[in-house]
Amino acid sequence: MEDSVPALRIEDLKKLYAKDKKVAGTEALKGVSLTIQKGEFFGLLGPNGAGKTSLIGIASGLVVKTSGTVEVMGSPIDTDPVTAKTHIGLVPQELNFDIFETPLNIIVNQAGYYGIPRATALPRAEQILKDLGLWDKRDVASQKLSGGMKRRLLIARALIHEPRILLLDEPTAGVDVELRRGMWEYLRKINAAGTTIVLTTHYLEEAEQLCKRVAIINKGEIIEQGSVKELIGKLSFATLLLDTVEPVTPAQIALMRDLPVTVIDDNTLELTLKPNEIVNDSIRLMTKIGISIKNIRNSGSRLEEVFVNLIEKGS
Repeated sequence: MEDSVPALRIEDLKKLYAKDKKVAGTEALKGVSLTIQKGEFFGLLGPNGAGKTSLIGIASGLVVKTSGTVEVMGSPIDTDPVTAKTHIGLVPQELNFDIFETPLNIIVNQAGYYGIPRATALPRAEQILKDLGLWDKRDVASQKLSGGMKRRLLIARALIHEPRILLLDEPTAGVDVELRRGMWEYLRKINAAGTTIVLTTHYLEEAEQLCKRVAIINKGEIIEQGSVKELIGKLSFATLLLDTVEPVTPAQIALMRDLPVTVIDDNTLELTLKPNEIVNDSIRLMTKIGISIKNIRNSGSRLEEVFVNLIEKGS
């Protein structure tokens, strides 16, 4: 029966941040319902102030909900908060460790909060730090770590008690592209090993690359959810970038006036297609006027186009 229990079940979750008795507060969550299955890599997307961090805070036990139901691995956070919290590993947006402590001490001390003996915590911490490329920095004051290393330290700390669910709230904010991709690979690895991951991110490319399913939240409400493939399939158009062999001339641009093409620069064209339009038809017309295409690629993240469309509709 346990296998039928979802990793995270949220029903009609509401959160009101009250100001005082006379002034109305902020309704951060307006009846959110979500079910995330065990082993999923789930993305929670939305603009700033949409309610993502409030939802993560409630699920991890750091924020008190106004109403609704939250169950972690079948344990209600109201009646069995201790068990629920043991299943959760949280990577917050903000760096919230003692910067004067070393990574090894930070992780081993975190293990102590969960009653894990030091003899068990030390080898476990060593493995996690090695996996995240931090072992060489284990005895260095954390304030001396780079921004990317500090982010990875948050992940290491969240994993020391071997949680079944990892909540990641903007984990790669401010991290350069190369380090981000390294973190992606590590997250894929632990997800494949069975850890359920819930990711909030501003990087739509990140969600498209990592997540099987996503929910888009705006103004405290879920406005769309489903598989990444399903959401991308709802796009009413596709935007492609075409790299040309030779620079496009003004005369060729004039001949393309009836095509859905925008000139980005001398060697790059942006082609926007509706569902019933075929890219090869446009390519043939370009070839006839002497434009040779050497490469076709997506214009940014397709999921980002879905996200922007939905947010604009809800504004």
